[in-house]
Amino acid sequence: MSEKVSYASSGVDINRQDEALKRIKPLVKATKTPGVRSDIGLFGGLFDARFPEAKPILVSSMDGVGTKMKVARRAGIWDTVGQDLVNHCINDILVQGARPLFFLDYIAAQQLEPEVIEQIVKGMATACKNSGSALIGGELAEMPGVYAEGEVDVAGTIVGVVDEADLLPRLDAMAEGDVLIGLPSSGLHTNGYSLARKVCFELEKLDVQDTLPGTDRTVADALLAIHRSYLAPVMPLVKAHQLVAMAHITGGGLTDNIPRVLPKTLDAEIDTASWQIPALFKFLMAKGGLGIDDARQALNLGVGMVLVVKPELAGDVLAHLHADEEPAWVLGRLVKGAGIVRYR
Repeated sequence: MSEKVSYASSGVDINRQDEALKRIKPLVKATKTPGVRSDIGLFGGLFDARFPEAKPILVSSMDGVGTKMKVARRAGIWDTVGQDLVNHCINDILVQGARPLFFLDYIAAQQLEPEVIEQIVKGMATACKNSGSALIGGELAEMPGVYAEGEVDVAGTIVGVVDEADLLPRLDAMAEGDVLIGLPSSGLHTNGYSLARKVCFELEKLDVQDTLPGTDRTVADALLAIHRSYLAPVMPLVKAHQLVAMAHITGGGLTDNIPRVLPKTLDAEIDTASWQIPALFKFLMAKGGLGIDDARQALNLGVGMVLVVKPELAGDVLAHLHADEEPAWVLGRLVKGAGIVRYR
């Protein structure tokens, strides 16, 4: 007789999924906004498409947090990566002038751990509530044979809306002399973790509770610092039409991300003396033997968002940001060129 096989014996336990869903339902429900027309459990999330914008344009993006998940596992801290994911996606649509409407997540693992899933979704719910958006659906997948033991992966999709009049970048409005304003990152955000893990855990043999050299923070605190959302300080500038472009500094660093919003006739000239590279990045560069050119392309180096502003509005924009206690600064300017970044 052939051996009887059940779904559980093949490595997938529906009970774990049910327990995870039971834990996250109240978290998801707490993010409900007036536009939500469905509850968790349906095949699709429903959202009211009657927007107050005069000419609404939907903007969508999706991303993950990469190998930052492996640091979360090592530290046993899971709620921060949920916030990372939502905030990263919010920033990606914010650079086009959009406000977030709703978010959907995908969580997959070799074996679902309900308490881990609960903490990840708790972080997502926190970020959604902070941004006025809703977590309206997602997927939990248990996939033995695809993921290694103990591995968890997350990804998410965000949908937002922008009035056509607020849409960025305004390529035809950019000109030589426009000012670049930098907003600080909180750390690595969600990029550079393969490098960071190699340096911290393999080369330097650090533990997550060790103090990161050059700082007063533990390795866990430094590496799991939450990816900032720039929605609150920046959206008023979008609505006031005080920006001509924005760049979210993610994988590719300043070198690759600023050109994504530039016309092919202008370069971004970065004043490298305008800010101090934070200790975390200096440590990774020094111990990893990473040259400055590679670092500028692999890491954000302390700059999480770049605003492009007309010269006559730069003072007002900085005053608004400083009033919001945002430590923004003049990072550089636009010059004639071919759509690349120059450093001086």
